[in-house]
Amino acid sequence: MIVLRYNKWENFHKVIKKAMIVCENSGYLVYDHFPEVKKTISMPKKASKKIIDYKLSRYACYLIAQNGDSRKKTIAFAQTYFAIQTRKMEIREKENKIYNRNNLKR
Repeated sequence: MIVLRYNKWENFHKVIKKAMIVCENSGYLVYDHFPEVKKTISMPKKASKKIIDYKLSRYACYLIAQNGDSRKKTIAFAQTYFAIQTRKMEIREKENKIYNRNNLKR
């Protein structure tokens, strides 16, 4: 939440919920990537409060970055990073196919 520059949990939680929908619609099990973790936090006057948090998988973090507010520099950076890495992987796969095809011809 802090790394991606969300000041309010409510705003960040909206992004998490959106990413959960993407996860589910992609055929993955949401609870595998967004397991809920119950935490107790301290409140004023020695009170405490139970809250829900998430232990995010790498895939969940990727979906959150892709569905975040792109006006935030950190989100825009993450989106650009993932786009570049995806393109690099596509190029590498294409090069491997060409290499393998050329080796089969010999």
